[in-house]
Amino acid sequence: MSTTPFSGLPPATVCLLRLSAIGDTCHALALLRALQSAWPTTRFTWIIGRVEHKLMSLVPEVEFISYDKRGGLRSLNAVRQALQGRHFDVLLHTQLAFRASVISTFVHADLRLGFDRARARELQWLFTNRRIAARQNEHVLDALLGFAEALGVARTAPRWDLPLPAAARQYAAALLPERGRALLISACSSHPLRNWAPERYAAVARHAVEQWGLRVVLCGGPGAVERAMADAIQAAATVPLLDQVGKDTLPELLATLERGWALLSPDSGPAHMASMVGLPVVGLYAATNAVRSGPYLSREHCVDAYAEAAMRFRGRAVSAIPWTEKIEEPGVMDLISIEAVIAKLAQLTTPPHSSVPELFSFDHSD
Repeated sequence: MSTTPFSGLPPATVCLLRLSAIGDTCHALALLRALQSAWPTTRFTWIIGRVEHKLMSLVPEVEFISYDKRGGLRSLNAVRQALQGRHFDVLLHTQLAFRASVISTFVHADLRLGFDRARARELQWLFTNRRIAARQNEHVLDALLGFAEALGVARTAPRWDLPLPAAARQYAAALLPERGRALLISACSSHPLRNWAPERYAAVARHAVEQWGLRVVLCGGPGAVERAMADAIQAAATVPLLDQVGKDTLPELLATLERGWALLSPDSGPAHMASMVGLPVVGLYAATNAVRSGPYLSREHCVDAYAEAAMRFRGRAVSAIPWTEKIEEPGVMDLISIEAVIAKLAQLTTPPHSSVPELFSFDHSD
């Protein structure tokens, strides 16, 4: 068992503060699982966003305190009351947002662990009393695993082990009776300038249906942008697509991803959900850096035009711009060609009609 450097014993109570977004909570879950493995007797509390809680509530033996950012002062007060009179051995302040730092003041803890000064944006360093080791150019998930290392827990390969309800698996099995025969497309990011053109998604979907005999499933949230994107893809595709946009709960979507062949997505929450169930992801990255925020198990499968975007829109080499720089400019995603995406998808299986390669073979028994 690993020990903490400040007491010689595992802490009795740990509070994890990570509110959003879906992808980042997937990374935070890998941190939580590492600590649970090292400290099986420790009690964990996770302060999390309302939407993200709908998925992460599946994690057993963790207390969740949900925060709804749309609830204003009322929601802040609810979190404060839930924490009133409580004390934790450790606070893991893993979110670089001033709102999260305000919430951290409700958490009474001996050790308040945050990022190193260089990475502690939005004044996070003012709300912590200990920092993780300074590192540069890390993937977001690796940066979070630095919190475990700071507590004496050795870094290992990330695991998620998110238990899916039987009902979610039954839902997905009815939707996709045959495993490994569906290309899922989650077409929208939370930032519109990270989204690919619907006509290009449609061209890839048409190729997958006509050339590879795959079923193509459109998935995504219930918002107006997602709905408009799905409608535009279907109008341009001229082949049958299964439209699940706005129809799935997060556990149902995760179970559906578990049964797929691959996911095509920009920088989005579902791209990181797919990593949790071993589904290969062809990520579309030009506005954001795939090396920093790409799907953790599929970074080699990403179509990465970020370096080209840096030269085109910033006039500098990618090594000369900040690690966290976002190049969210009109037209940036047009740097990704249809041909490049189809080529990446084709690399996932040889010939195209064979099963998912061994690297991504998992026991997904129902």
